[in-house]
Amino acid sequence: MKPRILLIYTGGTIGMIKDPETQALKSFNFDELLLHIPEIKLLDCEISTTSFKQPIDSSDMNIHHWRHIGDVIHDAYDDYEGFVVLHGSDTMSYTGSALSFMFENLTKPIIFTGSQLPIGDLRTDAKENLITSLQLAIQQERGKPVIQEVCIYFEYQLYRANRTVKANAEHFEAFKSPNYPPLAISGVMLNIDKSLLWQGDYDYLAFAKADKPKTPKQKERMFYRPEFVDKVVVLKIFPGITQAVVSAICNIEGIKGIILESYGSGNAPTEDWFLNTIVSAIKKGIKVVNVTQCHGGSVMMGKYETSVQLLSMGVISGKDITTEAALAKMMYLLNYATDKETFSSYFTKSLRGELTE
Repeated sequence: MKPRILLIYTGGTIGMIKDPETQALKSFNFDELLLHIPEIKLLDCEISTTSFKQPIDSSDMNIHHWRHIGDVIHDAYDDYEGFVVLHGSDTMSYTGSALSFMFENLTKPIIFTGSQLPIGDLRTDAKENLITSLQLAIQQERGKPVIQEVCIYFEYQLYRANRTVKANAEHFEAFKSPNYPPLAISGVMLNIDKSLLWQGDYDYLAFAKADKPKTPKQKERMFYRPEFVDKVVVLKIFPGITQAVVSAICNIEGIKGIILESYGSGNAPTEDWFLNTIVSAIKKGIKVVNVTQCHGGSVMMGKYETSVQLLSMGVISGKDITTEAALAKMMYLLNYATDKETFSSYFTKSLRGELTE
C-alpha cells in the first residue's frame, strides 16, 4: 500500500501570482498551484490536499491559525502517514516550533515548506522544495516513517523546525539552524542522518499525570495539546534602553511571560533600575526566560558578572534555544505549568529537541 500524505496549504509566497495592475503578490487557487507541478504525480504515494478557506500571509499568523493547522493534522492523523504544510517563510519557524510542542510523542512527519519565489515564476524554488518535502515525508523503514518530528525543508536541507530561524529575505537558502545540524541533505541522493533525528523516549508531562502510559501500546500514543497562552512579549536589550521602556513592557496588563533577548552568553545591564524592574516582574509571577541575541551559541548564566544577578533573581536560562522556539515553548507551558518550579523545570528540559541540555 502506498503511503498517504496530506498536503495542507495555508498561504505564502509559494501560492501567489502578481497582480497585473499593482504588481503586488496575491494568493490564487490551491488547485491551480498543483497544476504547476505535474511531477507530483510521479511520486510513489497517494496525496490528498486541503487548504485554508482564506489563505493568509504568514505575517498575519497567530495562535488561532496554529490551532487550525494542528486541528487539521490531528483530525486526519490516523488516515495519513505524513503531512506537508505549505506556509509563508516569514513566520514558518514560529509555527513549526509551535506545532512541535502541540504534538507530544509524534510518530509521523510534519514537514513545513514554502518558497522565496511564487510557483509561477520562471526561477521559482517552489517545485524542488515541495517535491522533496513530499519525498522525505514518505520515507519509511520497517513499515514506519523514518522522520517522526516537525521539520522545515528549504533549499536542499531538512531542519528540525524548532531549531530554525529565517536568516535571509532574498536568498533561496532562507533558513538556518544555528545550533543543530541539518537532519537531511538533498543532492543526487536523499541523505538522512538518522543519528540526528528526534529519538525522544516517551516522557509524559508531570502536569498531565492522567496521561501516563500503562502499557507498551499506550506508549505509542500521540497526545495533542493545542492550547497556547499569547500574553507574552519579547524584550530585546539594546545599548541605551531606558527605564521607561523596560518598565512599560514589564507592566503590560495581564502579561504572563517575557523572553529576554540578552547579549552574548546571557548578559544584561547591571543598573539597579533594570534589575529591580525584572525582579519586580518575577515577584508578580511573570516568567522571565533569558535567550541570546547571537545567531549561534548558548546562554550560560553566571559565566560573567553581568548575568550572575539575573540567575540569582530567578531568571530562567533558555540555553541554546532560538527566540522563535522560546516564544512558542513559553506560550505552550504557560497553559500547563503555572507554578514557577514546574515551568522552570520543563523550560530548561529538551521536550522536542529544541535545546541542548
